Parts: sequence; structure tokens; C-alpha cells
Amino acid sequence: MESSYEPEVQLKLVGGGGSIVPPIPQPVEREQWSSKIEFFLAVAGHIVGLGNVWRFPYLCYKNGGGVFFIPYVVFLFACGMPLFFLETSLGQYTSQGGITCWKKMCPLFEGLGYGSQVVVLYTGIYYIIILAWAFLYLFHSFSSELPWASCRNYWNTENCFEYDQTNLTEDTSVKTTSSVVEFWERRILGLSRGIEELGVVRWDLALCLLLAWIICYFCVWKGVKSTGKVVYFTATFPYVMLLVLLVRGLTLPGAADGIKFYLYPDPARLADPQVWMDAGSQVFYSYGVCTGVLTALGSYNKYDNNCYKDCIYLCLLNSLTSFVAGFAIFSVLGFMAHEQGLDISMVAESGPGLAFIAYPRAVALMPLPQLWAIFFFIMIVFLGLDSEFVCHEALVTAISDMYPSFFRGQNKRKILLLLISIVSFLIGLVMVTEGGLYVFQLFDYYACSGMTLLTFAILQSVCIGWVYGAENMYDNIEDMIGYRPWPVMKYCWQYVTPIVCMATLVFSIVKYTPLQFNNTYEYPWWGYAIGGLFTLSSTLVVPLWMVYAICTTPGTMRERIQTLCTPAKDLPSGQSRQKELQLVTFETFTALQTLRPGSTTLQTLRPGSTTLQTLGPGSTTLQTLGPGSTTLQTLGPGSTTLQTLGPGSTTLRSLRPGSTTLRSLRPGSTHSDSLRTSRIT
Repeated sequence: MESSYEPEVQLKLVGGGGSIVPPIPQPVEREQWSSKIEFFLAVAGHIVGLGNVWRFPYLCYKNGGGVFFIPYVVFLFACGMPLFFLETSLGQYTSQGGITCWKKMCPLFEGLGYGSQVVVLYTGIYYIIILAWAFLYLFHSFSSELPWASCRNYWNTENCFEYDQTNLTEDTSVKTTSSVVEFWERRILGLSRGIEELGVVRWDLALCLLLAWIICYFCVWKGVKSTGKVVYFTATFPYVMLLVLLVRGLTLPGAADGIKFYLYPDPARLADPQVWMDAGSQVFYSYGVCTGVLTALGSYNKYDNNCYKDCIYLCLLNSLTSFVAGFAIFSVLGFMAHEQGLDISMVAESGPGLAFIAYPRAVALMPLPQLWAIFFFIMIVFLGLDSEFVCHEALVTAISDMYPSFFRGQNKRKILLLLISIVSFLIGLVMVTEGGLYVFQLFDYYACSGMTLLTFAILQSVCIGWVYGAENMYDNIEDMIGYRPWPVMKYCWQYVTPIVCMATLVFSIVKYTPLQFNNTYEYPWWGYAIGGLFTLSSTLVVPLWMVYAICTTPGTMRERIQTLCTPAKDLPSGQSRQKELQLVTFETFTALQTLRPGSTTLQTLRPGSTTLQTLGPGSTTLQTLGPGSTTLQTLGPGSTTLQTLGPGSTTLRSLRPGSTTLRSLRPGSTHSDSLRTSRIT
């Protein structure tokens, strides 16, 4: 906070030699979370998202049921938790966003910050499209009859068929399409035959997209002041909906069969490398690492917050939510398979197919289908909403921390957020056209590529584990939380995480297959070129920045590398924190200013105490107001300034050298309320 000083009413403390110590200007303070729970809920809202509901349960079923937890837990402890803790503690230690934190820790790796923010920008542009779909489904759920449950709508074709208890299977003699699929492809998307045919904008979807952007903007427009309040609802309400759907699902006939398919172990699947790849990718996507979002959220913590304990609890919450969501989803899929006499493998879907085809299809078979549809899509909206607006908070934080004096404390931060929102909305309109789903999949597959995240994970581990030093980072963490965490995190940063991520990256490159839509449609060459550009635009930023930094830093090559690998001098340290804790703040009506280290005057006044002592180094002046005394008089050697606080009085009077004017400051006042001429003899 900035303070203004009135020279006529501000008490000027006298140091050795009678010199007047000028007031010290206060720097602009960085925002912080109002409470610890706000940080916890904001991070929980970011990491607990749609992937927990529509991706993890399907991967578990697909990759051997219960045995899938073995590779999942391995990647969780080898990569997920160490990186999660690294990024959160890095933000808390530096109090900087996703770019400037790397600049302060190791300038050579500053490109990591720029690359991660490119990924965050891409994520914010395409992820919100899911909210537009969910909003449109939610509005249709208030109809007297769910529109996807019948073939009596203007968008249906003559080959449409309805799923119900009397029509269990589709007619295979002709090519037919279910009413649920036709609603998704023809009513919601207006799906064209390929990315070559973008077609027109679906204006109902565009309006839903606009609604989503407006909500996201006002969730973060005041920074953590608004974000911290919004997450109380957006991060907790999905759990209420998930619990309601879980209870409902478990009471449906066939639910036990669905859960059996979900968890039935198949140990032979562990021999398939793809199972391990799926486990690793789920951990990276679910925990939101390597994007700078966790760093930004952690940067608003108090310095002494126990981020280590927070990370343990948040990681457990995230994985437990994924596990429980599997019961809610597969109990309903088991019911649908039971009602239609189908195998569970024929109804299980992942991703948008689960949220917008499989689950709506199951809901249509339940009693009171509108109620359960409303509950489900409200959950989808809130799961995606906080993941979305937290990304924008992280992006704005990263930019504003690069120019703090320009953005903080003014409306310029709101304008920056508004510009990002408008540009992202306009780009997103391409994904609500008739060919928009093809563009959406390009973003999903390439812009937020697993290869990019793995590369960032390796570089982060090398930077902190070896260049900055894992021991140094542990010293910083000990300074913050008061003790050293379990050493396994340190060894993961140095050895386990980079090795595991490198092996996974090599395997993903070897097994790379170009994107296909529904395993049938192949993109044109320029579509794959755009996808490759998405991936390289974030990944190549890191080596390009390294080359630029080395070329622009003066000195020999060795001196340049040494300079670029040296942390900033203004980073907190144990010694500097100890000095900061020793600073004294005067809590009196006179609003006395605390003199910082480097000043010639030492002041001590404990809150609730009546003793004031001031002694400047090298000075012979001692100012004392002892307990039981009501008079304070100070006269420094060589000084002609007399300051007097009279007995029984709360008015401070000061007489300046060569002056006959006595100034008075009365209690509770910040301005001189009396000026009178008097002689001091």
C-alpha cells in the first residue's frame, strides 16, 4: 500500500548527529489469499476437472480395471506429486507468476515460463468450448421431454432410432443412428464432413460461449480478491452433484455389473506399455503440472504457509475424486447396459463421448430424466468453470508480474484480462462452426500435447534439481515451513522424475500416430501442419530463449552461463527473513514510521507496552519512556529539537530548531489541529 506523508504532522526521529531521517516510501504490496482455504479450494478447482469424471474411469476400465492403479500410483509418486510440490513451493517462495519465477531462480530457464504460458493460452481458448456445449445441453434439459430421447425433432433423419426398454438394439440391416448421436452431431454441432468445410457459426453455441466467457471474466476480474471468494462455491458444488449422482447410480439395477467392469483386475494388461503411457498422461493432465498455473496460485500464499502439507492433501483429494467418480459413472453405464441387454464395452465411452452421448443416453432411461440431466450438466459446467478461470488468473498474473508497477492497483489489469477474453472468444468462434469439432480436436491433441508437458517436466526437474540445486530449494522450503520435507521429493527432482519423463517421452515419440477423428477421418496435410505448429510454438520457446539469453549476456561463454544460472539477489533467505521479523512497527496514534535496516536509528516499542527506547548506532542519545512515566523528552547531542509528551496528555508537541512555533498532533488525528506560538526558555 502506498502512503502519503505530511511533513508538518509526521514525527521526525533524530539519529546520531541530529540528522533528520526522511520517511521511507512503501512499495506496492502484492495481493495474497485472504485465508488458507481460498488457496486450497482454488487449486482443488484447477486440478479436479472434467478429466477426473470422463477420462480416469474409462482408462481404468480399458487398462485392466483395478491393476491400472499400479502404474497410476507409480507415476503419481514419481512425477505427479514431486512436480506439483515443486511448482507450488516455487511460487510461494518467489511470490512471482509463471514467467518471472524462473527469471529469478535461473534466468537461463526463463523460456520455461514463456512456453508454459503459451500452453495456458491455448488451453483457455479451447477448453471453454466444452462449457458452451454443456450450457446448451443444460438449457435443453429443462424441456418437458429430453430432446435427445426421441426421433420426433426437426434435426432427426429417417434412419434415427430411439433407445428404450422395448427397442434394445439398433437395426443392423440399414445404417441407423441413435437419437442421442443425432442430437449431438446434428443439433448441437451441425457437424460437417471435415475440417475443410468449416461452415457457418452455430449462433446458439456462440451465445453459450459468450456466456461462459462473461462468467469467467467476472470470476477473476478483481484478481485473487474475487477468485478466492468464487471458489468457495465453484470448487465445492461439483462434489455435491457428484455425491447425488453417485447415490442415484448405486441404487439403479445393473449398477453392480458396471462397477465390476470398472474395477475387475486383469494383471496381464500390465505388460502393455500403452497402459503405462495412459497412466502417465492421466497424472500429468489431472494434476495440472508444467503449465505455471500452480506457480501462480502458490505465489499468493503467505511466505510461511505450509505448502508441503497442502500438496499432500490436494494430491490425495484429486486421486480420490477420480476413483469415486468412476463409481458414479460406471454404475449408470451398468444400468444402461442392463436395460438394453448390451455388453458394458458397447456403452462405455471417454471424453466428450461420455459426457454428451453415453451419459445423456443413460439419463433418458431413468425416471425423472430431466432432473438427473440438470444435475449432471451443472456438475460438468462447474467442473470446467473453475479449471478455466484459474487458467486466466495464472496468465494475467504472469504478465502483470513482469510489469508490476504498471498493472497492480489500477484498472489496467482488468483491461488486460478483458483483451485476453475478447481475443480468445473471437478465436473460439472457429470451434463453434459446423467444422469446429475438428479444430477443437487439433487444439486438444497438439496444442496441449503430452510431449510438450513431458519436455517441460524434464527441464523443470533439471533446473531445480541440478542447476539451482535441490539442497538449496530444500533450504528455502525449510525457511518457509519450518522443517525439511521428506527427502524423497528431492531425489525425485534430481533422478526419478527426469528419468521417468524422458523414458515416457521417447516411448510417446516412437508410438506417435497422427490424429484421426472417430478413428476414420484423416486430416489434410495442412491440418497436421497446424497441429505441429501448435506443439512447436510452445516447446521451442525454451531452447530459443536459452540461445537469445546467452547471445545477449556480456562476458565470456563461461561468465555468461554462470550469470544466467545465478539466482536473483532479492530472493528471500533465512537471514533476510530473520531481519524482517525483527523489524518493529510502532502501533501508536502518531503513526510513527519504522526505520529499516541501514538506518542510523534503532526503535523499539512493543504493542501493549509503555516503554519506548531509541538509540542510534554511534549515538549518545537515549530516548526512554518508562512504565509508570507519562513524560517523554528527547534531545539529541548537537540537536536543538525538543520533543515533549506531557504528563496525562496524549498530545505530542515538537519544537524545531530556530522556530518559535510549537506543533501539536492530537490523538486519532493525522493532521495538526492546533498551531500556537510559544516560547521555550
